[in-house]
Amino acid sequence: MKFANGCWLQKEHCECFAPKEIYFSKITEEKAVFTAPTTAIRHRGDTLGGINLTIEITAPIPEVFHIRTYHHKGAIDDSVTFDLHTGALLPLYPQETEDAYVLHSGETSLHIGKNPFSMTFLRGDEIITGAKEKDLALMKTNWSGPAYDKGDTRDTYLRQMFSLSVGELVYGMGERFTPFVKNGQTVNIWNEDGGTSTEQSYKNIPFYLTNRGYGVFVNHPEEVSFEIATEMVNRTQFSVKGTGLDYFFINGPSMKEVLMRYTDLTGKPSLPAPWTFGLWLSTSFTTNYDEDTVMEFIDGMQSRDIPLRTFHFDCFWMKDFHWSNLLWDERVFPDPAGMLKRIKEKGLNVCVWINPYIAQESELFDEGMTGGYFIRRSDGTVWQWDMWQPGMAIVDFTNPEACRWYQEKLAALVDMGVDCFKTDFGERIPFEEVCYSNGANPEKMHNYYTYLYNQCVYELLVQKKGADNAVLFARSATAGCQKFPVHWGGDCWSDYESMEQSLRGGLSLLMSGFGYWAHDIGGFESTSTADVYKRWVAFGLLSSHSRLHGSHSYRVPWLYDEESVDVVRCFTKLKARLMPYLFKTAAEASKTGIPMMRSMILEFPEDRNCHYLDKQYMLGDNLLVAPIFNDQSIAEYYLPEGVWTDFFTGKELQGGRWYKEPCDYMHIPLFVRENAILTLGCTDRRPDYDFSENPEFLVYTGHGDDSSARGTFSLDCKAKICNEKGVPVASLHVLGNDTGITAKYHCPGDFTLRFVNLSPGKAFPAKEGIVW
Repeated sequence: MKFANGCWLQKEHCECFAPKEIYFSKITEEKAVFTAPTTAIRHRGDTLGGINLTIEITAPIPEVFHIRTYHHKGAIDDSVTFDLHTGALLPLYPQETEDAYVLHSGETSLHIGKNPFSMTFLRGDEIITGAKEKDLALMKTNWSGPAYDKGDTRDTYLRQMFSLSVGELVYGMGERFTPFVKNGQTVNIWNEDGGTSTEQSYKNIPFYLTNRGYGVFVNHPEEVSFEIATEMVNRTQFSVKGTGLDYFFINGPSMKEVLMRYTDLTGKPSLPAPWTFGLWLSTSFTTNYDEDTVMEFIDGMQSRDIPLRTFHFDCFWMKDFHWSNLLWDERVFPDPAGMLKRIKEKGLNVCVWINPYIAQESELFDEGMTGGYFIRRSDGTVWQWDMWQPGMAIVDFTNPEACRWYQEKLAALVDMGVDCFKTDFGERIPFEEVCYSNGANPEKMHNYYTYLYNQCVYELLVQKKGADNAVLFARSATAGCQKFPVHWGGDCWSDYESMEQSLRGGLSLLMSGFGYWAHDIGGFESTSTADVYKRWVAFGLLSSHSRLHGSHSYRVPWLYDEESVDVVRCFTKLKARLMPYLFKTAAEASKTGIPMMRSMILEFPEDRNCHYLDKQYMLGDNLLVAPIFNDQSIAEYYLPEGVWTDFFTGKELQGGRWYKEPCDYMHIPLFVRENAILTLGCTDRRPDYDFSENPEFLVYTGHGDDSSARGTFSLDCKAKICNEKGVPVASLHVLGNDTGITAKYHCPGDFTLRFVNLSPGKAFPAKEGIVW
């Protein structure tokens, strides 16, 4: 939200009350509280009335400050709060100088200027960012006109600004399809169902990080308004309505460390089971299908040697006008239990579509209305509207009984053979004239609703399937929803522009604490050309999760052309072989919060060419993926410094430059960085298998053949293999110098070790080590 009229004035009908000085301080070892009047105190008479701001500062974890500013403390509404993971407060080791109070959290310090009031964050002796006089302020507004009451009837906001350094760039704030670098954008944290081609977002996260190696998490589930180098081009700004502002300042110093600490606070991404990384196929949305159609698709994939792992039933597994009654439409599926059994006998898992909305025609509507399980209007009646389903009500997940009721319905489906749920919607949640069971503020619940919705379904799956097998396919999200994976990018069109928008949105989400992400391969709305489909398949199967899904047309490859079948087969099998590497990367994401798919700046923060790159990404530490976004079969990509090896051809390219070259459909720019080990599995038939069984370790030295490399290079690279729980069970450490190469490994069985572009591969029996 913009308040200013240029550098010196405020907008009409807007007043700014900024702290002038620190008047009182109360500092203990673990908490500092400052009272800051917004008028200069020249004599005792100036203390009569006026506006004070109180600033409370603690250190919940190292390198993090928790800062709460409030005007009227009694007016702060804490009815809805994020589920944060904070332990005992750390000591602040407070100091006082003539001009400032100094507080510490690890190697990070916060200097509070006494008069004039200011805030400066330092990393050692280096200034990270800060807030000068007037950057923190209480804003009183009345946008309706010049005649307004000078009392408390005006809208009140708290605003905080921080300085942006020369060249400082801002990232994150959820899955945003606008430019990847957020400088110059107004970003409102407010979940909406707007597709992938607008400034609206399904997944709004009130968290940003910058290439200066710090981040800010605004601890408000309601709408937060960010101005990123807009109102003041050398400032970030965030504001919330009300009399309190709560945020965490997170130092890195690297961007990866910022994500690690942010997810320490909000929760690590849970680790999805290996089977979820395989290919998912959907019925699509409004297409006609029954069991014969489903089996035709499944058998068609198997007869064409395409390893399918999960089949998804979209909305019309339920009767039209009855969503969500969570009952199979027996006019179309007369034997759902038998059908699920037959599908599972083919080695597939099953997902079904749900949402938290209950149509008036649904068998569940009267149950929910009688039980008090729905969101209600202020007059006590059930809130209903006709968007999506006629007479639709919304489940109130603040009511524990409503959660249990909803879970009971889902449990019956799990008992029947359903393995997971696509938790669609959760964005269009009413916020005016509605009431929740627990008295929660509806404005705060608008964004937070999706957390309770997905938590309810995820916890049911944990109960029924175990924590190692619980997975969702979720569209909406807020801070903390990374604990309930997986998330997909929503409704995109079936063209290159939407494919590129989807990647940009995904990279933005993955810079916001989420570990895994998917998108509708081939696009959702309309039907793509075979050209777009094949390029999207390569991109989709080199994403963390991969699903073929559309709206009014099917996404099986033979409906496009025969080459599409070959492309889907090729990249599905490639992903299966990459699973030891991919699942190790997934396990690391669940422990660190560093995502599987990484923006180039996250992996190469010092490379200025990577700061704006949003059309390629790193898949884990060692693989670079550059999808093709044109119908000319031209690949354009940037390789950072170092030697990169084409995974498909073995050709080595020198980094630090751009490349442009033709690329057929059976390939995609996929490069392995130097001094890296890529672990391949023993099968290309499925994603879930024993990754430690006869793996193939590919060592990429980036130094050409061994005859010229010996005596001219050093090599130090590691690989590990995890089991289905993410626990390491095998490892390899390769060291090389001018005297030779040593491979130290721990592996329960036989394996193959190959030095790419150095010599023929060698297979080794299980033992403790070998010198090559």
